[in-house]
Amino acid sequence: MKLILGILLPPLGVFLAYGFSTTLLINIGLTLLGWIPGIIHAVWAISKQQEKQSSN
Repeated sequence: MKLILGILLPPLGVFLAYGFSTTLLINIGLTLLGWIPGIIHAVWAISKQQEKQSSN
């Protein structure tokens, strides 16, 4: 679900994965610069967070 939101609304997907953090601020900045960089960052950040959770 987070990955789908990361594609449709990148900052929302990152917010659900990380909460209010520097990762969210970076994603908002990238999304403002262009939708595609925001999507790429969101998918990368969400997948890294999920990978980290599954390894614990």
